[in-house]
Amino acid sequence: MAQGEAILRFYAELNDLLPAHRRREKEHLFRFAGKNTVKDAIEAYDIPHTQVDLILVNEKPVTFDYLLQPGDRVAVYPVFESMDIAGVTALRPAPLRRTAFILDVHLGKLARLMRTAGLDTLYRNDYSDAEIIRTALEENRIILTRDKGILKHRVVTHGHWIFATRPRDQFVEVLRRFDLQDALQPFTRCTWCNAPLQPVNKEEIEHRLEPMTRENYTLFMRCPVCDRIYWQGCHYQKMKTRLDEMIREAAG
Repeated sequence: MAQGEAILRFYAELNDLLPAHRRREKEHLFRFAGKNTVKDAIEAYDIPHTQVDLILVNEKPVTFDYLLQPGDRVAVYPVFESMDIAGVTALRPAPLRRTAFILDVHLGKLARLMRTAGLDTLYRNDYSDAEIIRTALEENRIILTRDKGILKHRVVTHGHWIFATRPRDQFVEVLRRFDLQDALQPFTRCTWCNAPLQPVNKEEIEHRLEPMTRENYTLFMRCPVCDRIYWQGCHYQKMKTRLDEMIREAAG
């Protein structure tokens, strides 16, 4: 069986995804036998293919199924946030027509922040990897995860490994990564079940309200799925201030 070596170099934040002992190396020697795709090589360094937007082999763009040749020099670049490289190479299908997400079991607090901001976000704390992948493909959703393994499945086309560990920082990261600042519609989704909220007449639900709420507020929204009621009370003002701060940070 033919033996070969290729040199790989990872750019920008892709270096943060490398195993710790490899982050100080600028170039990485990849030894292979037989047929190995460039996708195989990249994921051998623990980098999911969904994090990659451009691959150059010997300074020419290639796709994930390119078969490595002995002596190849491979440059791997992350998602470009401010540069259109669609004319250079296409590593995955066209962007999804709508921006909708499904989150893994590690990202419950992020899910609530995203729903509060009006982003279509599926989450359950008992999702299996197979269920996340199937739902993402069937409903054209982007997978957000802290588990690199789920993004390495060949069928996954749209996903992102979350770098940050704090929910606040994770939310800012998602806004920046997907350029969502202009797509937000805060306080239009149920933070518990993700359903779009609907206006409801106060008369219909005032028997469920606390006396102070009934006396001081007139505008209410109700979730048509789980029947929770929302209004612009003290918690709303605090959450709005928090959201505004995170949105400004993402745009800065």
